[in-house]
Amino acid sequence: MIELSNSQNTPQFSTHGSAAEPAQSRNIRRTLLPNGLVILTERMEHVRSVSMGVWIRTGSRDEQPRINGVSHFIEHMVFKGTKSRSAKSIAREVDAIGGNLDAFTSKETVCFNVKVLDEHVPKALDVLTDMVMHPVFAPDDIDRECKVILEEIKMDEDNPDMLVHEIFTQSFWKDHPLGKPILGTRDTVRSFDQSTLFDFYGGRFQGRNMIVSAAGNLDHDAFVAMVTEKLSGLPGGGEDGSALAAPQPKAHARIVSRQKKSLEQLQLCLGVPAPAVNDEQRYTASLLNTILGGGMSSRLFQNIREDRGLAYSIFSELSSFRDTGSLCVYAGASAQNAEQVVRLTVEEFRRLKEQPVPEEELQRAKDQLKGNILLSLESSGALMSNLARQEMYFQQFYAIPEVLERVSRVTSEDVQTMARRLFVPQSVALALLGNLNGLKITRDHLAC
Repeated sequence: MIELSNSQNTPQFSTHGSAAEPAQSRNIRRTLLPNGLVILTERMEHVRSVSMGVWIRTGSRDEQPRINGVSHFIEHMVFKGTKSRSAKSIAREVDAIGGNLDAFTSKETVCFNVKVLDEHVPKALDVLTDMVMHPVFAPDDIDRECKVILEEIKMDEDNPDMLVHEIFTQSFWKDHPLGKPILGTRDTVRSFDQSTLFDFYGGRFQGRNMIVSAAGNLDHDAFVAMVTEKLSGLPGGGEDGSALAAPQPKAHARIVSRQKKSLEQLQLCLGVPAPAVNDEQRYTASLLNTILGGGMSSRLFQNIREDRGLAYSIFSELSSFRDTGSLCVYAGASAQNAEQVVRLTVEEFRRLKEQPVPEEELQRAKDQLKGNILLSLESSGALMSNLARQEMYFQQFYAIPEVLERVSRVTSEDVQTMARRLFVPQSVALALLGNLNGLKITRDHLAC
């Protein structure tokens, strides 16, 4: 067992043992078990809660096309019972201690998590680790959960803003697992059986491919002892512990449209490739996104909604993955206004490339981004997630003052350089959904 600590006056180390900046405002400790499992804790003495998560470094982008959606299916099935607990027992035991048990699947990770009062950590951890270590994947449960997930797919298809994002993603990352839906498709979900689930589970739920993180009012050594008792039996897995990663995706600048006459609004997503999650210029990209469409004072919101009344909802979002990313603008507008919304959005791309952002606007964006960062780390659940993600993507833990200082260092010239890097006419992709009514958007409309 190897422990690396990061208390207030102790430097933080990467998983490879090299020194990094001290995380002066966070009480973080890290232990590596012999099977490769990483255990992370952050002590918060001023709270009564503890949030715990078991993270698997795999997601929908690590699936073969024929089993697309299997990670999400397993996430559901883990709640259906273990060798010693039924689904009802799991629910009752967590409810009896006032806990909140949840899980999610993303493109690159699966997480099972629970939040409880500090006095209930042993019971909550027992339930959580039992679910992760001893699922049964009973055939009858698989059949029932298949129906549930098919309904979940239908629900997303009935949600226009979610559907247009899915259309955009599948087109943008065409022919790559990153573009496949996290939920899978009707055909793949119907094909899953017990052997499919156990094969995928056995290959990914391994020590070197997993992280246990916790934040709240807890003692690191005591927590490590409990986790070791529950999870030391996990197989170690491959040397690097990573999932069977697909090759780096190539973005496709396509214009796609889907007719759906029942919609009152035209939904659109307009996007470009963006930096990966650990790119050195990630703070610049975040500030660019904030200025473009990251809030009510952003350029897109003020210009398109407030000044012209062309849309109710319009924003930009930055999606970052381990080897790539995207910056996407979403808007919902009437069909007669959609072309103008596209034109005005592209004009904002061009303006960011051609004109330096005024210092006052840049400072406002920095203050907004810093506030968002600080507010996002106030709960034990947020810190638990932050710990796991920093381990996954950076193998070290950044102090909050360092992150804020990195934001402060970004200049107007940096933002302009990033805009020129991202907003290349040949790289702009567009997805449209709704009653198109003869609307035609061509490559000329996207010239920025």
